Order: sequence, then structure tokens, then C-alpha cells
Amino acid sequence: MEENEHYGGNSNGIVDETEQHDVMNNVLFLELKHLCVQLLDLLQNSKKNHFFLSQLLHLLQRSSPPSLQPFLDYTLFPLLLLFDASVNCRSSMESKSKDNSLVFIPLETEQKVSDSVAECVVLCLEEVLKKCHLGSVDQMAVILRKLTNGAMLSPLEASEEFREGVIRCFRAVLLNLCPCSNDSCPCKQIADRPVLPSENELQLPVPNVSKYNSVSKECSLAFLQSEPASAAVGHWLSLMLKAADSEATRGHRGSSRIRVEALITLRMLVAKVGIADALAFYLPGVVSQLGKVLHASRTMISGAAGSTKALDQAIRALAEYLVIVLEDGVSASICGVPADDISASFSSKQKPLASFLEDLRHLPVKNIMRDDARDSTESVEEGSIMSGEDSILVNADTKVGPLHINRTVDWLAKTTAHVNKLLSATFPHLSVHPNKKVRQGVLSSVQALLCKCSYALKESRLMLLECLLVLVCDDSEDVSSDAQAFFRLLVSSKGKLQIEHDISELFSRLLEKLPQVVLGNEESLALSHAQKLLAITYFAGPRFVADHLLSPVTAARFLDVFASCLSQNSVFAGSLNKLAATRTTSPGFMHSISEIQAITSAENSRFLVYQRSRDLHKHVKNEYELPSMPPWFVNMGSQKLYQTLSGILRLVSLYMFTESRSEGSYSGLIDILLGHLHKLIVELRMKELHKESWQSWYAKTISGHLVRQASTAVCILNEMIFGLSDQAITSLNGMFRSGLQHETNDINGNDIGKFCGQGVAVLEDCVQKMYQNSGARTRLIDYIGNVLHEYVSTEVWDLPLELSSPQQSGEDGDISFHAFNDNAVLHQVIIEGIGVFNICLGKEFSSCGFLHSSLYMLLENIICSNFQVRRAADSVLHVISNTQNCPTVGHLVLKNSDYVIDSVCRQLRHLDVNPHVPNVLATMLSYVGVADKIFPLLEEPMRAISMELEILGRHRHPILTLPFLKAVAEIAKASKHEACELPNEAELYKKDVNLRMLTAETRTEKNFGHSRSNANNALDKENRDSGNCKTEADMQEEWKSVIFKFNDSKRYRRIVGSIAGSCLVAATPLVASADSASCLKSLDVIEDGIMALAKVEEAYKHECETKESIEQVIQSCSLYNLLDTLGVAEDETVENRLLPAMNKIWPYLIACLRNKNPVAIRKCSQTISNVVQICGGEFFSRRFHTDGVYIWRLLSSSPFQKKPLERTPLQLPYRKSCISCEDSPSEISNLKVQVSLLNMISDMARNKRSAPSLDAVLKKVSGIVTGMVCSGVKGVQDACVNALVGLASIDPDLIWLLLADVYYSRKKNLPSSPCADFPEIIEILPPPASSTEYLYVLYAGQNYGFEVDFNAVATVLDKLKAQVFTSHD
Repeated sequence: MEENEHYGGNSNGIVDETEQHDVMNNVLFLELKHLCVQLLDLLQNSKKNHFFLSQLLHLLQRSSPPSLQPFLDYTLFPLLLLFDASVNCRSSMESKSKDNSLVFIPLETEQKVSDSVAECVVLCLEEVLKKCHLGSVDQMAVILRKLTNGAMLSPLEASEEFREGVIRCFRAVLLNLCPCSNDSCPCKQIADRPVLPSENELQLPVPNVSKYNSVSKECSLAFLQSEPASAAVGHWLSLMLKAADSEATRGHRGSSRIRVEALITLRMLVAKVGIADALAFYLPGVVSQLGKVLHASRTMISGAAGSTKALDQAIRALAEYLVIVLEDGVSASICGVPADDISASFSSKQKPLASFLEDLRHLPVKNIMRDDARDSTESVEEGSIMSGEDSILVNADTKVGPLHINRTVDWLAKTTAHVNKLLSATFPHLSVHPNKKVRQGVLSSVQALLCKCSYALKESRLMLLECLLVLVCDDSEDVSSDAQAFFRLLVSSKGKLQIEHDISELFSRLLEKLPQVVLGNEESLALSHAQKLLAITYFAGPRFVADHLLSPVTAARFLDVFASCLSQNSVFAGSLNKLAATRTTSPGFMHSISEIQAITSAENSRFLVYQRSRDLHKHVKNEYELPSMPPWFVNMGSQKLYQTLSGILRLVSLYMFTESRSEGSYSGLIDILLGHLHKLIVELRMKELHKESWQSWYAKTISGHLVRQASTAVCILNEMIFGLSDQAITSLNGMFRSGLQHETNDINGNDIGKFCGQGVAVLEDCVQKMYQNSGARTRLIDYIGNVLHEYVSTEVWDLPLELSSPQQSGEDGDISFHAFNDNAVLHQVIIEGIGVFNICLGKEFSSCGFLHSSLYMLLENIICSNFQVRRAADSVLHVISNTQNCPTVGHLVLKNSDYVIDSVCRQLRHLDVNPHVPNVLATMLSYVGVADKIFPLLEEPMRAISMELEILGRHRHPILTLPFLKAVAEIAKASKHEACELPNEAELYKKDVNLRMLTAETRTEKNFGHSRSNANNALDKENRDSGNCKTEADMQEEWKSVIFKFNDSKRYRRIVGSIAGSCLVAATPLVASADSASCLKSLDVIEDGIMALAKVEEAYKHECETKESIEQVIQSCSLYNLLDTLGVAEDETVENRLLPAMNKIWPYLIACLRNKNPVAIRKCSQTISNVVQICGGEFFSRRFHTDGVYIWRLLSSSPFQKKPLERTPLQLPYRKSCISCEDSPSEISNLKVQVSLLNMISDMARNKRSAPSLDAVLKKVSGIVTGMVCSGVKGVQDACVNALVGLASIDPDLIWLLLADVYYSRKKNLPSSPCADFPEIIEILPPPASSTEYLYVLYAGQNYGFEVDFNAVATVLDKLKAQVFTSHD
């Protein structure tokens, strides 16, 4: 019962739905009836209101296809009538049927249907044709005949919208043509849709097969493929191509939309016909017309002819047409070759039925038909499709020759020859089209042609592969990803023999042509060519590369090609404008300077040092990447071109190194490149053997060529070795990864995503061979060792970079500037190669000894006269520091300081051969900033430097004096740095020893003679228990370690003192030098050295106290065996270094003051002030009294008075002449000298330690300064006041008397005495009879040369009252 109710309910529901559907159909019919009647009325009366057409269009758009299908005929009838009327009233010709022929006569009737009505009718008709299926072939024929008449209207006859609507209506008809249900129908052979659909440009809805189509007796698609419809197909092909071409010929007035719609419809028609028999006849004309579209893209960039959408559709249409007509299976049957024997990579296998039908089509036909076909073939091969006058949709009894062509081997050969010519002329240009959609269309076409027509178009396979390689390297990821995935599929396909042959031939062709395009003027062409070669190398794999370069001949040819591309001859390949644009105007800077500044500002924070150093390393890496583009290549190519060429070298190196069969071949590649460098070294050795000059050696034509050839070989070597590094492998691995995660299908619909990872898998396999095979790593180290041995050859580094002396230009002539530039370039690329080797080996670069053999050479080139070489060395040092986990270059040098200092000492013994070593040492100590870290190692170099700075050494190597002084200055600065830390360390150690001594007192309960404070007693109390536990052996061991540490610190202190003393001894004679640079640098050494000796003596005092404490412990605890290690019997007189050294320096300081060099005098006065404050004033009191006359003379002489001529002192032959009297300094210079001397007096007088030095000359100095104040000279007033303030700190009464004597001598109203006991001022300071009786004149011995300025005296006295006299009161 429940089941019956259930079924009853369902049946009622079905009935309700049917009734509802009938009601909706009735409503739709009533609306259509009303609107169709109005359409008929509009046909009779064209002036009737036509606003109802928009209602009809809206009704059709919102109606579903099933509801609209029953009313197809009812709706089509009035629309077609109105469409015919629209066409007829616009056509300038009238057709009359007569014997089934067409005769056209002009019409002179006026237009009855307006454009707006005609356009709405076309829109409604398109909507009906899109949603409804045609019931029969006859109905389709009628509609196509009417649409044909509309499509034949010219742009002058119909509007753009109307003509576009007609084409869209035809496309709607084609779109609704679906395969029938009969499995044996020929419509099952076709794809039914365009085989190369684009994502956005071809959005076609999928038609629904209705019951009307399934029960149809005739298949519409089979009719289109049949012979009776051949004429109509040809006519529509002609109409679509003509519509597209007519819009292009109209220029900017043409419609790109109509052009695109026509080409899309053409593609749909070709897809619906879909068989070679029906389309082969029209192949020449279609290809010719589409070729015009492709050719126009090279000249037209705007208008309908320049439409990129139309160009994309034309490319796809051409490929789809060729795929259908020239498919490999069809071509194989024409040539009588089995399909299985075709060596194409993607031979599509036809169904058995298709093969059977293809065989039937090639059966012999009647002779009459063959003759007609031959005539038609001859007419079509001329490149034209049948016009509308010769082909329309005809009846079955029409007596027209069959539009069928007998496809023979000759036909195939001629056809493919024309097609190959067209493809070769257009596809290479289109593959680099600026529009991405066009390139995507080219890619789809190349895929289709290579997959389906590889046999027929075998002459174009290399060209198509070349276009595919261009797309593989495309800038757009959407294009390159699909291209890379497809190329991987090609390489991994089953029919690999033919593909390998094509790739090998293409690789050879690209390689041979590479120098020609690189050295040409078209950089974009060179870049594209190099990218193609890179892509084919990447995807071909190691086995292919090894097979190609296995022979020594091919390997040498490969290197010759790249040597030609990267040679210095390429400098002349670029334009003059580019050469001028690449010239740098800025000299640049060195990164290590910034590094030292960063470390100096953050020296108190270790974290900041590492942080800033890491940031600097990152900046250096970004700005100077290794290996960099060679300097000569910048004139003819871009960085991108060089990266592509270097990528090929790196990839070939990686493949050859990891391929097991090519171990000997890779060694051969290295030997070939090293041979060029070895030739240069041999020639240089022969030059040395024959003692030939550089001028005569460079006069040889082969010399410069050898240098440039070696530079190119080194550049290639660097790139090949770098290709084996992790950094290069990572870069190569990410080069073509865009297609890895991109899902795409081939032309047969097969998923090719599984092939995408093949290129990366090959690289991963290479990496595994690199790291898992210990022998590979050993071979790499051996290769680098062999190359580095040639790189650091002394002959190469002896090549001059500039004229070292004018004597080099002799009878043989001067050396050309280009020769120096070539040498600098060679040095630069070799230095970069050392950095590359470090990147490849990492930590092993140091453990294998390569760092030790090249570090000093890099430090030498930091001071190179050529900036590019200097910059390369600086960058490589930073790269090595980063690789070796050193924060800075200084840490790297410190880590390997023993090797560096050994090299310095070795070269110091042969200065004639190595004149650059002083600069290297000075640069290493200052520029790298490690002098204080390697201080103990500098004792031996300092001895050699001291010898060279003696009289004989300076006479033997005069040009090395200043470089040696710079090195001495850095060593003195380092000694001061170390000495300043010694007193604190000595004091802390003294406290530690005293603490240990108190602990020993507590343990032994003996008094060692030191008073103990409460804190010490508390400490003894805490440590009593632990101290009693120690045995005598433990105590002896403890104090043995204390003595060992004491001796070690004493030894280091003596080393610091010895080096500081050596610096003073070496620099002291040069203080009196007439050369300003040498004098100033020597004075710097004096200041640093004196400070260092003072700190050493201060540390020695703490050390003596520590030694006494240790001796007391030894004697009290009876540890006499430790006295020998303490060094009790040592001579302590050698520790007195400071004053003896100052005693030797003082005469040279006075000599410096007498040299009359203003700059040196100002620096010397500052030095005297500093050393007096360091050493103490008592030592200098007698010396100022004896030698101060030279200082007072400089102060007392007026700078504005001409000085008498002095006798020129006698000089030794090796001394430079002094400044002549004619070259006397200016007044401003003399004023500056006096200011510096006044500041010296002020500084010494203010300091209590140095003030005693002026005791013996206080009155004289005070008188001189007071005289300068009284003169009122503006330039020295402030300095005089400052000096008087300093002198007043010693004896304020004296300064007041000197000033008051002048001030009150002209004063009439003298102040009264403050008390009766105090005498009057006139009694204290009687008025002078003349200006020569002033106290300051009597003390100074002379005046300043000017009259007394009493206003200036009053001003100074007021200042001193505020600063000095009031405070003393």
C-alpha cells in the first residue's frame, strides 16, 4: 500500500512537471508569435517602429535551448526573411538563377531595412543558431546559402557590426554541428574542435547533443566532409580569409574584431571538416593567405593588420590546417612508408577504421576525374582559393569537377617545400614577438607541428626546434614553462634516435654560428642565440655533451669558439657610443676602508663587529660577484649576454666532470686552456734568459697576443671551475625550473608533467656524483692545484703595469698604454680565479695549502697602481674571509700571519728584486689593521727596516724611505696600543700575586713582611681550610706556574719595548729631514714610540713590585729551586729606555725647528709638548735653557719684517738641499708657526708634570709672550692669552708685573694702596724712561718689532683678571 502511494506520488510529480513545462512553452510560443508577427509587419513596412527587436533578443537570450528548440522553424522563418531583405537592399548586385549559374546586375533600389534593424536581426539569428540544432542537412544548406550572401557584402555596403554578426552566425552553425551516434560514420575521425585552443581568445561553449540531432537521418559533419560540400567549404574558406584581408587593407579604418572573428571561424570550419581529403585541395591558397597575415606582422604594429589577437589566431589556424593535411600517418601512407618506421618523436596512431578509409581513398580513380584534378591542382598551387564566382553550395547534379587532389609523393614534396619556406620566413621572427599571446600561439603551433608533422616537415624540424629553444628562454613564465615541459618531453620520448640526431645537428649549428652573432652589432640576436645554445645544453644532458666533446678535436674546437666570443678582440665589436658610456668617471673606493671604520666605531662590542662585517660582506657580494664579467667584454656585450655564455661553460664543465666516460676529456680541456698561459710563461722566461728589455719584448707582434690569449683562457678556466661549485650548481638548477610545477598536455592530450623534472634530476645526479664520490673531489683539488700553480707564477706577476722609472723609455721606444692595460686585465682575471677556487673548495682551500700560497700575492695587489686590480684583490680577500669564517680581512691575515710575515722577511732580504715590499707591509698593517694582533712577529721585520732607514740604506734605496717610514709608523702605533694595556695588566697581576702571597701566609702561618688589612684577614679566614689542604708539592707547582706567567709577561713587555725602541732609532734621524713627508711621519713615530716606552716603564715598576713579592714567598717557603727561573741575576739597567731615547731624539727635534719648514715646525712643536708631558719637565729644564734659543727666536721675530740673509749650512752629498731664501714662507705661515709654539708653551705650563721644564726660562718666555701681547697683532692674540694663562699657573705674580708695568706706565690716575703697609704702584713699578726699559723687554732681550698697543694690553689684563688673578686672590 505504501509502495503504491509512493509510486502514485512520483507519477503525480511527473505530471505536474510536464504540465508546468507545457505551460511555459505555451507562454513562450505566445510571446514568440506576437514578436514574429511584428517581424513580418516590419518586413512589409520598413518605417514601422522596431523597438520590439530588443524584446525579441532579450526573450531569446533568457530562453533555454530545450524550450527554444521546438520553435526553431517558427522563429527562423521571419528572421531569415528579414535577413534576406537586409542583404538584398544592401547588395549592389542581384542574383538571378539561370541554368544553375549566377549572373549579377547592379541594383539601384534604395535601402529598405535600416542598419539598426539589420544588426538586431543578426543578433537574434545568432542567438537562435547558438541554442538550437538544425534538423537536417537541407536546412543547414539553406541557412549557409543565406549567410553566404551576407558574408559577401563589402565594407562599403554593410556596417561593421552587421558583417561581424554574419560571421558569428556562421560560427554558431558550425559550433552546433556535433558527431552523430553512428560509430561507423566518418565524423568520428575528426577532433570536432580546434586542436590548439587558447585560454582567453577562443572561448567556445560546448554544444549539447539533443534528441533532434541524434535521430537525424543525415550527419551534418559527414556532409561537410563529403565531395558535394567541397565547393561550399572552399567558398567559406575564401570568404573568411577575404574578410580578414579586407579589414587589413583598410588600414586604421579596418576592424580588428572582424579580422579576429573571421580567423576564429576559419579555425572552426577547418576543425569541423577535419580530414585531409576535404582540405588538401585548398592547402596552397589557405597557407598563402595565412602567410600574408604572418608576414604583415613584421611591418604593421597598429590597425587591424597589426592586431596581435588576429596574428595569434592566424598562427594557430595555419598549424591546425597543416596538422590535418600533412599529418605523419597520412604522409607515411602517401610515401608508402609504414607508420611504425617514421622516426618522429610523436607518431600518432590512427584508429583501424581511419587507416582503412585512408587506404580506400588512395585506390585508383577514373581517368576523367584524374584529369580534372590535375587541372584544378595546377590552378590552386598558384596560391589562390576558388572565388565566390566559381564555388558555392551546389546541388548534387551540378556538373563541376571534383574539388579533390591526388596526393602523390611529388605533391607532398612540392607542398612541404612551400610550407617550409613560409615557416622558415615567419616563425623565427614570431617566436620573439613582443606580445605574449603571440608567442604562446607560436609555442602551441610548434608543439603541434613537431608532434604531428615531423615526418612531412622534416626540413623544418631544426627550425622548429630552434624556435622552441627561444621560447624555452622566454621572459614570460607562462611561455617558458610550457616550452620547457615540452622540450623535456621531446628529449625523453621513445623515438629518441631522430631527436638526438636533430639536437646534435642543432647544437653544432648553434655552436659554429656563435662567434659570428656575438661579435656582431645586434646584441639582442646574440643574446637569443646564446640562450638557445644554453637551453639545448641544459636539456640534452651530460651524456650528450660528453659524446659531443669526447674527441680532442671537437673539444679544442669548442674552446676555440668560446675563446673567439670572449677574446679581447671583442672590444672592437661594439659601438663608440657604448664604449664611451662604459667609461667610469669615479675612481671608486675600497671596501676594507669601510670595514676598518666599522670595526673602529664598534671596537667595544664584538657583536657589532661581526654584524657590520657580515653586512659589508653582503654588500661586497652584491657589488662584485665572482666570477665577474671580464673588463674587456663590457664594450661589446651586456651582463646578461655574458651570464648566458658563462652558463654554457659552467654547464659543460659540470657535465664533463661528472660523466664517467669523460675524465680524460675534462683533463684535456683544462690542459688546452692552461697551454695558453704556459706559452706566455715560457716566453717570459726566455726574455729573462736573454736579458731582454720590456720595450724590445713588446715590440714583438706575438707578445701582446700571448697576453690577451692568456687572459681569455684564464677567464674560461675560471668559469669552468666555478661551474663545479655549489653556488653555480644552485644557479643552474634554478635556471629552467619554471616548467617543473606547471601542468600541461601535449597535442595528443597526454600529461607531460611527469617529464618536467628530468633536467633537474640530471643536475641532482651530477651533484650526487660530486659529493658522494671521493675521487671526484680529489680530482677537483688536483685540477685547481695545477691551475693555481700557473696562476701564481712569478713571471706572470712581473709583467709591468706602468713605467716604473723614466729610464725604461730608451732607444727601443716607449711601451704602449694598451700593453699595460692588457697586463692589468690578466692580473685581474687571475685574482678573480683565486676567489673562484676558494668558492669551489670552501674550507679545503685553506687545508690544501692554496690559501697560504696566494694570500701574500693578494695583499701585494692591494697597493697595485691599477684600480681594477686593486679592487679585485680587495673583493677576493673579503670573499675568502667570508668562506673561511673570518669576520674581516684582518682576522684572515691574523689567522695566517706566520705565512705572511715569512714572505715579508724573505722579500726584505732582496729589496732590489722586491721594491714593493715596504708598501705591502705598510698596507697590511694599516689597511688590514692587524699590526697589534701580530705584534710579536714584527721584531724580525723591524730589524730589517731599521737597517734600511740608516744612512747607507737610504742612500741605496732612496725611493723606499717613505714606504719604510709608513711601515715603521704602523708598527709604532701598534706598539703604543699594546704598551697602553701593559700597566693595567701588570697591576692586576701584581694584585693577584699579593692575594696568592696572603693565602700562602695563612697556610704556612708565616709573615712575609706585608701588612694585612681587615679585608685580607677576612679572606685568610675564609681560605684557611682550603689552604691547609695543599701539600708542599702543590704549592711549588702553583708558584711555578705563577713564575712562568710572570716571565711570559716580562718577555712580552720587553718585546714591546724593544720594537718601540727600534722604531725610535729608525725614525729619529729622519726628523731633521728636509722632506716634509718623511719629517712628519717620523714625528708621528716619535710620539707613539715615546708613549710606548713610558707605558713599558710604568708596567716595569709594577713588575718589580710583583717580583719582590714572589721572591719573598720563595725565600719564606724555601722554594729556592724556583729562583733560577725567576731571573734574579738579570741586568735591570736595560729597562731604563725612556730618558736615554729622549736624550738622543732631542737634538733632532731642535734640528727640525731650525729647518724653517713651517709645516714641520708646527708638527714638531706639538710633538715636543707631548713628549715633555710624557717624560716629565725636570729632564728638559736644562735643555730648554740651552737649546731654547731657537724656539724663542721663532717667537720673538716679527713675521712682517724681512729677515737678514743667513749662511747656508754645509750639507752632505746624500742630503737634499734646504729651502732657499727666495722660497721663504709667507707671513700667514709664520703666524701659524708662532701660534703652534704658543700652544706648546701653554700646554707645558698648565701640566704640573711638564711645567718644571720652563723653570729656567720662565722669565724669558714670559717676557717674549708679553711682548707679543703688547704688539696687538690680531693673529696671535688668542694664543698669547692662552699662553699667559698657562704661565700664570706657574707664577701669576710675574705675569701680573709684566702686564701692569706696561699698563700703568701711561696711566695718570693710579689706584691707591689698599693699606698703609703696602707700597704704592709707582714705587713697585717706576715708570720707564723709554719703551726699551719695560720689564718684558729686559726679560726677553728684545721687543716684537711693533709699538705698544695699550688697548690690547688693557684687554688682556682684563681677561687675565677674570681667569687668573681673581682666583689666585
